Amino acid sequence: MSPPLLKLGAVLSTMAMISNWMSQTLPSLVGLNTTRLSSPDTLTQISPKEGWQVYSSAQDPDGRCICTVVAPEQNLCSRDAKSRQLRQLLEKVQNMSQSIEVLNLRTQRDFQYVLKMETQMKGLKAKFRQIEDDRKTLMTKHFQELKEKMDELLPLIPVLEQYKTDAKLITQFKEEIRNLSAVLTGIQEEIGAYDYEELHQRVLSLETRLRDCMKKLTCGKLMKITGPITVKTSGTRFGAWMTDPLASEKNNRVWYMDSYTNNKIVREYKSIADFVSGAESRTYNLPFKWAGTNHVVYNGSLYFNKYQSNIIIKYSFDTGRVLAQRSLEYAGFHNVYPYTWGGFSDIDLMADEIGLWAVYATNQNAGNIVISQLNQDTLEVMKSWSTGYPKRSAGESFMICGTLYVTNSHLTGAKVYYSYSTKTSTYEYTDIPFHNQYFHISMLDYNARDRALYAWNNGHQVLFNVTLFHIIKTEDDT
Repeated sequence: MSPPLLKLGAVLSTMAMISNWMSQTLPSLVGLNTTRLSSPDTLTQISPKEGWQVYSSAQDPDGRCICTVVAPEQNLCSRDAKSRQLRQLLEKVQNMSQSIEVLNLRTQRDFQYVLKMETQMKGLKAKFRQIEDDRKTLMTKHFQELKEKMDELLPLIPVLEQYKTDAKLITQFKEEIRNLSAVLTGIQEEIGAYDYEELHQRVLSLETRLRDCMKKLTCGKLMKITGPITVKTSGTRFGAWMTDPLASEKNNRVWYMDSYTNNKIVREYKSIADFVSGAESRTYNLPFKWAGTNHVVYNGSLYFNKYQSNIIIKYSFDTGRVLAQRSLEYAGFHNVYPYTWGGFSDIDLMADEIGLWAVYATNQNAGNIVISQLNQDTLEVMKSWSTGYPKRSAGESFMICGTLYVTNSHLTGAKVYYSYSTKTSTYEYTDIPFHNQYFHISMLDYNARDRALYAWNNGHQVLFNVTLFHIIKTEDDT
């Protein structure tokens, strides 16, 4: 067999093998042999539970702003994965379509060549018959050469027939891939609304709207306490830990003060994560020992009760210096009027949305709780309110929006039992339970930035979430 014919035979045989492989493999690769893709008109609708439900802020009949947000379930990101898989599949199909197109061009070119060869073969066959009829006049040598050429060409006839069939199959594949690409494009457009980038932008927009709505919130009334969330287990049974409610969003420093007496070391951590891992960023050695566990960090300074006195100290973390100190007139100290658990908890310093406060008891008020609002710079008492609740009967207390909330115990079964509003100078008895998981609470303070209660629960640093009833300011409110 001559080299050109061998080359042609190899090409056609290889193309037949490729075509046969494609007919078996390509349909299963793109899902044509087992799965029928739905058209865009019959696509399954994505459940609202898989995406965010975003509602615009509205006003009720009384003119109050209502912000409603329904968060997605935990499979929020599943749609992202489906979207990425769909895009990858569409890219693969498009790549295969391009490859098929190139193969088809080659096929058409080779097909024309084979058709030309078929015509030549038929001409040779006719000529051969003519020569065979007149072989008496043909030399034996020429006859043998023609017969050999004919024998070489005869095996190409079935290859040509198979090639025609494969060419039709390739055309069918092209059409099916074109249809599949259209369906996938439709699906991608259908779920495009849930694509990660767009979803991310919608979340950012929602967050901005919620922040705008939160700015309209006035102070709220405590309705519920949930938790706790255990952040860390460390230290003794008694202590305090806190963050600064006036710090910026990027400033999440944590301060840690173990024990209620005979200590003046404050440990600082750059974040909650560092606090949990124990990665201290700085240590402060205070000039005085503190009494109790009712300290507070406010606007970059630590406020604490100096040991064995009713003196309040303001200490700057930035300068490492005492900025102010003042005696809290008539306030009991050194376990004269502590909380139910003792621990020199006579003077409780705290902060809320309104400012800095001191809660204590005096002989003049028969040992009942006195609330004083302090000037954060000078520690001067700006105004005081005398309540009728005995300080020694209180487990702990905290301020939210100018209202003091008092628990009836520091042990299991404790609940918020009493509240006093400095705005109206009135009190009420409440019944707001919370879970005292580790049985003994020695510190409970509200953080207005986090809208949470920080607690020291028998050597565990925990957080409680609070639910407040808010009244929304409208544009018409004065």
